[in-house]
Amino acid sequence: MQLIEHLDQQTRTIVETGYREALERPVTLRANALKATVDDVCRDLDARDIVYERVPWYDDALVVCDARERDLWELDIYRKGHIYLQSLSSMLPPLLLEPRAGADILDMCAAPGGKTAQIAALTGNAAHLTACEMSAPRAEKLAYNLDKLDAANVNVMRTDARRLDEFFSFDQILLDAPCTGTGTYRAGDERAEKRMTPQLLAKVTKSQRALLDRALTVLKPGGTLVYSTCSVLAEENDDQVRAALKRHRDCEVAPILLDAPTEMEADDQPERPRAAKDEVRPAILANAGSGPLRCPALERECALAGTLTVAPTRLFEGFYVAVIRKKART
Repeated sequence: MQLIEHLDQQTRTIVETGYREALERPVTLRANALKATVDDVCRDLDARDIVYERVPWYDDALVVCDARERDLWELDIYRKGHIYLQSLSSMLPPLLLEPRAGADILDMCAAPGGKTAQIAALTGNAAHLTACEMSAPRAEKLAYNLDKLDAANVNVMRTDARRLDEFFSFDQILLDAPCTGTGTYRAGDERAEKRMTPQLLAKVTKSQRALLDRALTVLKPGGTLVYSTCSVLAEENDDQVRAALKRHRDCEVAPILLDAPTEMEADDQPERPRAAKDEVRPAILANAGSGPLRCPALERECALAGTLTVAPTRLFEGFYVAVIRKKART
């Protein structure tokens, strides 16, 4: 693929191996805690002799071993919104956002709604969510999915998030930015390969820059932004974050860590599934032996500490996540 030709040999080998492994990637899903428990979902799958595995770092995630997506479309638990088909990698940004009940939360590029609904589930529908989507058909799909999944307290705005007025301000923001999709490519997909051109890269990096600037403008002091892409290219990932931090000196990368809540925090939050502490990185490291997409030279010279780059593997799509915090006013 043209867009990965400039990668160093070690990193390129990891990526190309992942593209081949992706052909055997199983279906993964998230139990929708707003409608059903993961145990309810497991019992339903057991009754239909569908084999699955639990995901150690996220209670609500399941890997389905012997069924295709279209097989799951026929199940009542799918039609009723008890489950949502979602890649493991795309479950990471909402978890790393650690959404809080009562917070004002923005999902800047929300369609088709899986991450928005996951945020709603993680807060027990107790946050105030704004979900932006500029495309009319995609905004309709977003609203449909949120209704199906019982995600409440969500204001769907058909708007370009780059043009959000400074009247708005948010405690937490998820920016899953438009990207080249180099992390989701599967070997032999000629249509996708033709789309992934230097022209596309130039277009999406311009959009990513504008979205990051707007996000960091409407983020409240002391607030948190999670920036993610399904790309393995530094131009869309570390390079974008590093440049944004130079433009916004009041912001900094926060190390990625999922801590269990303190006893006081737990009392203030509705019961909700959480990722286990320190288990996200080990789960990725153990996956098919491929590990995070980290070339030693890149790690030493230019990779941002505290960010997470996931290589494409049999279980994971290639993905990037950075957590950025705006410093509180003193």
